[in-house]
Order: sequence, then structure tokens, then C-alpha cells
Amino acid sequence: MVNNQTVDDRNTTLSIEDFAALRDNLHEQRLFRQEQLQQLSAAATTRADALLDRQAASQIEVRVKLAASARMVLADVEAALTRMDHGSYGTCHLCRRPIAREQLMIVPQALYCTRCQQVREAGR
Repeated sequence: MVNNQTVDDRNTTLSIEDFAALRDNLHEQRLFRQEQLQQLSAAATTRADALLDRQAASQIEVRVKLAASARMVLADVEAALTRMDHGSYGTCHLCRRPIAREQLMIVPQALYCTRCQQVREAGR
């Protein structure tokens, strides 16, 4: 289901074309992360019988961290695609105001408007 709504913020509008481009971007990101996870998984299985010296252990640690990061981004991307399907894409999860077009073009899986994102980061 495609949501043809527009999101207004400071005289900027998320057009139908923008929405389609963002959806395409998210699909590309999903494919990239899925392939990345497959490659990391394949590399882990080929090293399973390797000696666990310091270098091998550090390489395994890097692969584990990369895989965890890829899984998190993949989950964010899939959640954004679900929001698109349900008509809630582009709305801040905290204040329920529209997320700026420019922000979505940079981070299409964004959950928060700039103001709320800054508040969240300041609270860390």
C-alpha cells in the first residue's frame, strides 16, 4: 500500500516523487544490509576452525560488531518501510509533528524530528 500523503514542514513538502525515492532508497538499504549480513555470516563460518590467536579473535570481534550494527540498521529500515505502508511515515514519534523533508532525504529511516532528536541526544 502506498501512502500518497504529503508531509509539510517549514514550507517544504514531501512530494509523491520524494516518497517514492525514499521508498526506493530504503529498499536498497535493506538489500545492502541483508547482503552484508550474509557475507559476515559466511566469513564467520570459514573462520570457525581457525586458531584463536589475537588477530583472529580481534577479527571475529569486529565481524560480530559489524553484524550487530547491520542488524540494527536493517531493523530501522524495515520499520520505516512498515510506517510507509501504514501511513505514519514522516511523523515524529515523540511530538507527532512532521519530520523535515531534508532530514528524511538524509536519514530516510528517521523516527524523530530534528528538535526531538536533539532533546533525546542531550538526555543521554
